[in-house]
Amino acid sequence: MGSPQTLSESDRRTVAAWAADCAERVLWMFEAEAPEDLRPREAITRTRAFARGELDVADEIRRRFVGGGAPNAVPAPAAAAARAAGQAAAVAHMGAHALGAAGYAAKAAGLAADDQDVAVEAEIRWQLSHMSASVADALGRLPPLGADRSGPLGPGLLASGLQGAAIRRLQAGLAGGW
Repeated sequence: MGSPQTLSESDRRTVAAWAADCAERVLWMFEAEAPEDLRPREAITRTRAFARGELDVADEIRRRFVGGGAPNAVPAPAAAAARAAGQAAAVAHMGAHALGAAGYAAKAAGLAADDQDVAVEAEIRWQLSHMSASVADALGRLPPLGADRSGPLGPGLLASGLQGAAIRRLQAGLAGGW
């Protein structure tokens, strides 16, 4: 049996467009620091193409680590923005990465702001208000962050720090507990 974090291919394509939207909102932070590095933008472009059904799942799974070095040697908000793009691209492999894209986007927004808590909250509210019912349904079927070790929502990097707090807030919002 597969991981409950995978989601069906149809659901992954549905949440991929939303994940790309989340990552693209903060992409400017990375591009301001590394304008010559196109890997995060290309990851978002591929994520959108995957969402439209233009890219094969297996090919995208093989390509998901192409932009892996992008977060290196840039300030923390820019690195978080690049990680948001990387998480969005990884949705082709496992749907739970959509929450990773949103979590890192919220982290980027928070790290770039004078008032981190207000910025993170505003980003999460935007994310919740810009998801369709089908995105909310698919994401709502994912296990709570840290509860299932069989994917990115396990007790690893996504579950820690500011991105972990953002994902928990987002999941609470999906469950109507916000």
